[in-house]
Amino acid sequence: MAANTGQTAPDDNWLNKLQEDILEPDIAIVDPHHHLWLRNGYTYLLPELAADMASGHRIVASVFAECHSMYRQRGPLEERSLGETEFVRGQAAMSASGGFGSARACDVMFGNVDVMLGDKVEPLLEKHVEFSGGSFRGIRISSGWHSSDLIQNVSPDAQLLMSPQVDAVAAVLTRMDMTLDIWVYHTQLQEVAALADKHPDLTIVLNHVGSPILGGPYRGKTAEVFEEWRGLIAEVARRQNVFVKLGALPIRMPDYSGDRTLPPGSIEVAAAWQSWVDFCIEAFSPSRAMFESNFPVQKRWCSYQVCWNAFKRLAMYFSHAEKSALFAGSAAHAYRMEGVLKSVT
Repeated sequence: MAANTGQTAPDDNWLNKLQEDILEPDIAIVDPHHHLWLRNGYTYLLPELAADMASGHRIVASVFAECHSMYRQRGPLEERSLGETEFVRGQAAMSASGGFGSARACDVMFGNVDVMLGDKVEPLLEKHVEFSGGSFRGIRISSGWHSSDLIQNVSPDAQLLMSPQVDAVAAVLTRMDMTLDIWVYHTQLQEVAALADKHPDLTIVLNHVGSPILGGPYRGKTAEVFEEWRGLIAEVARRQNVFVKLGALPIRMPDYSGDRTLPPGSIEVAAAWQSWVDFCIEAFSPSRAMFESNFPVQKRWCSYQVCWNAFKRLAMYFSHAEKSALFAGSAAHAYRMEGVLKSVT
């Protein structure tokens, strides 16, 4: 999710109208992208996450994705995001107690810093590592921007990724062996490729299949967007230091004419996502692609149970080794989850 955007609560009663048998329940899963927050009166913290993780799939660990949760209200502005890191460490400690299931929730995390600090960011990153108890793996830059007034911009700045400050931050992350998550719109994917070229030793994780824009000026132009996106994704995938997260795509478009009284099942979700996911896996290979829940954002449209069943349908014809990478291994490599990696390979 973007920083400081509204988040409507999912309708649990609606989601509970549909229950599915778990497909391939023995597949080990690392969920590489979820949030925890109190937002607009909606609570999604460890108990809620643990309940979703206990819905039948074998979730072994998860990666917390920054979302401007629990920032400090006082102190230097650049240090206020340390509050999120402290908060996640506490949630991880609760999970490690075993009282919320066997999954290692928030086993590692990526956070947020002011990238305008440039090369002065290193001491702040060191504090994040310290305050996380060693689980801090990097940062995310949310730089989605489009010139159309019909598109909600994530970043106030066009071409943020091309700024000298981000270039300096990328160099620091490389030196510290950290990971850079990037959230852009599909029209900005060339910027991701350019940054990857400038920093070939930096592990970059592209969020949400590159976020193809299907609304605003692109509404009703899905086929055209897909063709443009496909060419750009293929270009990004040629950079061997870039991974891709598979998920966070629309399921039912505004012109959907089916029964909306029931939530979508995994067959419907897989069908909606298949062309985008199939091409990403083909372009990046399973070793650099990972399925993501993006919960609780995705929970507005389908349950955790259904989400992972859909991914299993999408991976149905892959080998055991390829499935292991898509569901756990790629995430464990990208975020240096050594203990988890040993248990799933």
